[in-house]
Amino acid sequence: MGKLSTHVLDTLHGTPANGVGIQLYAIQGAEKQLLAQVLTNADGRCDAPLLQGDGLQPGRYELVFQVGKYFAAKGTVLPDPPFLDQVAINFGVADAQQNYHVPLVVTPWSYSTYRGS
Repeated sequence: MGKLSTHVLDTLHGTPANGVGIQLYAIQGAEKQLLAQVLTNADGRCDAPLLQGDGLQPGRYELVFQVGKYFAAKGTVLPDPPFLDQVAINFGVADAQQNYHVPLVVTPWSYSTYRGS
């Protein structure tokens, strides 16, 4: 059975991003349902998969990363409002038997992601 996981790398400081708030939503049409709310650990990862087994279904999902709060807590000087406050990544799961790893590589001014396994 497949699973969904993530991690966050802070490329401004060159470290895993500890303490980033993440929300996971299922998206059906215009409706969003909160499925999970977690904080990253010292390794920039979640302590467990966000979804796994029967909990991972084909469909549309959204991960929202609270990067503005994270960088502010690190003492990073940010404009008001910050350029990046919440980073939302919308993605689809076509085959729930596979692993989907959706990492975030972030600075206060840029981010990237990719599909890992």
